[in-house]
Amino acid sequence: MKFGMPIPYAAGFKQSVEGLQALEDAGLDVVTVPEAYTFDAVSHLGYIAARTSRVELATSILNIYSRTPALLAMTAAGLDHVSDGRFSLGIGSSGPQVIEGFHGVPFHAPLGRTREVVAICRQVWAREKVELHGRHYDVPLTPERGGSGLGKSLKLINQPVRPNIPMTLAALGPKNIALAAELFEAWQPIFYHPELAGEVFGEPLAEGRARRDPLLPDLRVIADAKFFLSGDEHALEAARAKVRASLALYLGGMGARGKNFYHQLVTRLGFGTAANEIQDRYLGGSKDAAAAAVPDTLIERISLVGGPDHIEQRVAAYAAAGVDQLNLSPVSTDNAERARQFAHLRKIADAVTERP
Repeated sequence: MKFGMPIPYAAGFKQSVEGLQALEDAGLDVVTVPEAYTFDAVSHLGYIAARTSRVELATSILNIYSRTPALLAMTAAGLDHVSDGRFSLGIGSSGPQVIEGFHGVPFHAPLGRTREVVAICRQVWAREKVELHGRHYDVPLTPERGGSGLGKSLKLINQPVRPNIPMTLAALGPKNIALAAELFEAWQPIFYHPELAGEVFGEPLAEGRARRDPLLPDLRVIADAKFFLSGDEHALEAARAKVRASLALYLGGMGARGKNFYHQLVTRLGFGTAANEIQDRYLGGSKDAAAAAVPDTLIERISLVGGPDHIEQRVAAYAAAGVDQLNLSPVSTDNAERARQFAHLRKIADAVTERP
C-alpha cells in the first residue's frame, strides 16, 4: 500500500517542503496538492518537483471548469516533464460555490464535461491532432459554435515524458464513481468507510468497470483520511477534536442545505441523522456544537487516529477493501513528529501486507 500526504491549502511553498525529505525517508510515497481558491496547485507542484527526487506528485484536485481541457493536458505534460515522470493528474468537478462563486463559470454537466476532458487530454499526450466536437467542447471551434473558421487541429509541440499520464477522478456521487471506474486509472473517494465500501460504492464501480477499456490497467483506489498515531490518550483526544472540527466544516459548511455533497455521502454511510444535526448547528452559527455532534464511530471508521493496535486494524480493513493508496492528512503540524508517525505507520503497514 502506498501512502500520500496532501499539502495544506494555506501552506507557503517553502514551508511545504520543510521536512519533506524526512517524510520521504520515513516512507511517504506521494505528495498531493489541492486547489480551491488558493495559490494554484501547479506552481506549488513545480516548486516541489525541483526540491525532490523520488516522491511522486499529484494534483488533488484541479477542477475541470477553470482550465480548458487542452490546458489541463499541457499542464500535466509540463509537470510530468519537470518531475521526470513522477506526476499524476487528479481532477474533479469541485462544486458551485467555488466554480460559480470564485471563477464565475456556470456549474453544469460535470459528467459530460469530464468525459470529454479525458478524451482531449489523452489526444494531447499521444501527440495526436486534437479534434473533438462534443456537447461541451468543440475543438477546433467551428463557425456553427462561434468560431471564426480559422482554427485548425494542432498537436502538442513537445514530446511528453509519457504518452499517457495517469489520471485520477475525485468522485463522491454514484454516477461520477461509475465514470471513474470506466475511464480513469484511479478513483479518489473521501470519507471512505472500508467496511461499507462494497455496500455504498460497489454497484457504481461494477457499472463503470463493465464499460472499462481492457487496455486500461486495473482501477486503483486512493482513499483520503486524517492521520495521527500515538499511545497518549490525551494527545489522541486532542487529535480527534481536530478531526471533529474538520468534519463539521465539511458536513455543515461545504455547500448549501440540500447541495452538500459530503453531507449526502455521509448519509449514504448511515450517519444521516447525525449529518442533519451537524449541518443544522453549523449553519445556525454554532460551530463548536456542530463538532460535538460528530459521532465517535464516524471518526473511528473514516480516519487513522489511534494507538498502534487500532491503526493496524484500520490499515488491514482498508487493505481488505481494496485500497491501493491512503492519502493521509497528518493532524500533527510538527515535521519531526509527522516523520516519526509515518515511519511507525510504514512498519505497521508492511507487517499487515506481509501476512499470508
